[in-house]
Formats: sequence, C-alpha cells, structure tokens
Amino acid sequence: MYIPAHFNETDAQRLRNIIEADNFGALISMLDDRPFATHLPFIYDPDRTRLLAHMARANSHWRQLAEAKADALVIFQGPHAYVSPSLYSDPGVPTWNYVVVHVYGRFRVLDAASDHRQVLETLTAQHESQRADPWQADFDASMVQQLVRATVAFEIEISDIQGKFKLGQNRSTTDRENIIAALEIDGGDDARRLAELTRETL
Repeated sequence: MYIPAHFNETDAQRLRNIIEADNFGALISMLDDRPFATHLPFIYDPDRTRLLAHMARANSHWRQLAEAKADALVIFQGPHAYVSPSLYSDPGVPTWNYVVVHVYGRFRVLDAASDHRQVLETLTAQHESQRADPWQADFDASMVQQLVRATVAFEIEISDIQGKFKLGQNRSTTDRENIIAALEIDGGDDARRLAELTRETL
C-alpha cells in the first residue's frame, strides 16, 4: 500500500495492538483471475511469525490459497474518522484519518486435528472472555465435531507487515490537539481510540 514516510508505522507492539483489537480481517488473494476476499477473525501468534484462523471447507478460497505460490494479504482495519479542515490553524482540506495494518504471507493448511482444535478453542476463549457469563465449548461433543469437520484451519506464515497510521503527523501540534479534542467530543469508540493514538504523536 502507499505509505508516506510520516505515516509509516514499524513498531511491532503498536502493530500487534491493532491486529489484536481489530482481529476481524480480510484475507485477499487472486481466485480465477479476480481478486477474492474472505472475512475472518484471526489470532496473532505470540511468536509474531504467523496468523491463525479457520474458514468454511465449502469456501474454495482455501484450496486456491493452499496451491498458490504467491503471498496472500490480510488487511486489519483499525479506528478511522473524518477530519474537518475547520480544525486546522493553517489552511487545509477535508480528510480521513485512520489506522490500517497489512500482513503478507504464505497460506498453509493445518492438517493435525490438535492444531485445528487449538485454533477453535483459542478464538472462542478469546472472545468469550469478554462476556459476563462465558460460554464453555465442549469440542468433544458430536455436534461440535461436525462443525470442526465443516471447517479448515490454517496459518499465514508472515513474510511482511506494513502499518499505516494516518494521524495528522503532517500537521502542527496545535492542529493535532484540535483533532484530538474534536474526536473526544464525537465520543464514538473509533473516535476515542483514534484520539488516543493521535495523542501519542504529540
């Protein structure tokens, strides 16, 4: 993707924070000579070398990816918001501030049943932990086993990660302070998170 130098983010922990907070990504590759995307929740492995996920076995995307010799792309969209030029002390134009992470890597099916189960258990535990009364999966139950057989678990062996944090770094400190104030007044989750990230550039 196009990344001007002042928006380029290379800090591994900041990139990880976005992937984990916005882990519903778009897996993109070529399929039958057209770009094709599958939208999935991902796990970022603690060793920082791979993404883990699963998709429906009926989705032909996984077969194409398994046979491909080129990297796939996973896009994680972080917080984003409109920014009015009225917030600038110097002349400016309307724009959109945002955070996005692109992960490139080779797709590989996880054939081992234990690996498949681990992906399902980790994703489930990760998201159920946020609930007041977490659901406990019984992956030995016959119904769950049927669901497991209907999906394919896989990893993306990471070859490159790109981060674009467009947070007004090309504007003055005063302008960024105005952006932060406006985002905080907006009050939405994306606006609040974008304000926090923008504050880190001051």
